[in-house]
Amino acid sequence: METRKVQTVGGGTYTVSLPKAWAESENCTAGTTVNLHTHIDGLLVIQTPESRTAPRNHVTLEAGNDDPAEIEQLLRAAYAAGVESVVLEAPDSFTDKQHRAIERVTRNLTGVTVAEETESQVTVQTLLDAREVSVRQSVRQLQFVALSMHRDAMAALTTGTTGDRWADRDDQADRLYAMIDRYFERSLGRLDEIDALGLTRPELFTLWGTANDLERVADHAERIGTVADQLNGQPDGPIVTALADIAQDIHTIVKDAVSVIIGDACVDTARQTLATRRDVRERITSLDRQLFESGDADYRLTRALDSLARTAEHGGNIAEVGLRMAVRDGALTADKADTDEANTPSSTAETES
Repeated sequence: METRKVQTVGGGTYTVSLPKAWAESENCTAGTTVNLHTHIDGLLVIQTPESRTAPRNHVTLEAGNDDPAEIEQLLRAAYAAGVESVVLEAPDSFTDKQHRAIERVTRNLTGVTVAEETESQVTVQTLLDAREVSVRQSVRQLQFVALSMHRDAMAALTTGTTGDRWADRDDQADRLYAMIDRYFERSLGRLDEIDALGLTRPELFTLWGTANDLERVADHAERIGTVADQLNGQPDGPIVTALADIAQDIHTIVKDAVSVIIGDACVDTARQTLATRRDVRERITSLDRQLFESGDADYRLTRALDSLARTAEHGGNIAEVGLRMAVRDGALTADKADTDEANTPSSTAETES
């Protein structure tokens, strides 16, 4: 880090000299126009228009005779990288399977559409505008999808209700996470993207990490639902009761942990969430041992129990980030100070009374 003294020039304008080594590395000379980004967290960042950290907005990819799955993978990678438009080229024209793969991507990713199409070229464009996106609200939606999947999957496991289309609902969770991941990636190189989202960098990172854990919660809900569809009859009553109780506490762990992150709950909720996770860990270990020793329980139940354990861990991860936020923002110190003040007599007269 280098330091510079702020100076004034005619008219009272403040100026700061640029480090010569940085200017030369960025091809910045007298007369070069630079972008100044003033952030809501108080930072001022200077960036040249051709900064090497800025992502590419438009790319051209050779599809050729690629397998449709590879084309879909390329488009998803471009979306995650923050690219705005992708031109796919196939000199010998696209096959029907390749066309279907492209359509599948436009259907399963938010804001993606085919902007132009010829026999040998397809332009896939993303129309999302960061100013119209709320990452915090997207995390709320992802939480709703993941926890509704978790609830319904456990109902199928413990009551034998008809299985849901788990894969379709997991795709919905993946779609929400992919959009959040895209904006996180774009914000790493485009500083104006963070401003458009209305978030500080720590806030965006926290929300992205939360979305990552919620996407895994949805994955494990799909796994539990699949196990429920494959069971040979329903588990014994005591096992069903234990599973249902554990699942309810895990639902609360995830819900409360996310509430801390998005500002709907305080740090005490994060502490309670982590305490509940510790209790759930012990109960899962005990039930796992019981299933192993019983011998007559369907072995698939252990897979469901493993997914429950992992879901609890993802909820705990989110709560731990909530505690980290509290330390970073001084909430823990403030809480302690408030408690100390409440327990301390405010005057000699109060003490004597």
